[in-house]
Amino acid sequence: MADVILNLVDMSLFEELSLMPVQDILDEVENQTLRIKRPELDQGFHRDFEVDLEGDILEWSDRNPLLDLSKSIMEQKISSDERAKIGILLAKWCSKSEWRCWEARLFLYVEPSLPESIDGSDEFLEFSTWNSFANTLSSTDKKSYSESVVLDWMKRRENLGETMDPSDDPRILPTMEAHKSASESLHIFFNNLRSEKISLLVGREYLESNL
Repeated sequence: MADVILNLVDMSLFEELSLMPVQDILDEVENQTLRIKRPELDQGFHRDFEVDLEGDILEWSDRNPLLDLSKSIMEQKISSDERAKIGILLAKWCSKSEWRCWEARLFLYVEPSLPESIDGSDEFLEFSTWNSFANTLSSTDKKSYSESVVLDWMKRRENLGETMDPSDDPRILPTMEAHKSASESLHIFFNNLRSEKISLLVGREYLESNL
């Protein structure tokens, strides 16, 4: 299984960090003063913890002993893979909020709002998919969108011959509430994306199976 993870990134701060000498970034990570520059967390959302990102940044530095610490990330003579890794870490540091979801559920939350059907889950990693979704979402309010998600879920269950009677399946009401909550938070998340100098970071995280 995999989660698709969305982050709203403060691009002004990201550009600032990208131009800082690496030594300055490492110094501020080690003495925890970089935390002062982190954007305020959007109410009702989560994001990566500072301590985890700080550890990841220092580990990245240790893996790249030939860094010119007087130069910025953009000026480093490193592989594109290593540049991408530190870029993602800095983008997560600049995140104002994170929204994540099991990718299979995105066929319920996102696909019905798109002009065309999704051929595979990899399309949920494409910016064009989310741009199209955001455009559609901007024309509907949170309540209407959430209700449409729940009604679509109910219809899909009925088409599969599944019961909608809570007395027959005690998971129905909790699942319905979970879909309502997730879809409402997704609407709020994309409403926050409309702010200037905010960009969307899309990623995927594979989860360990307990089987």
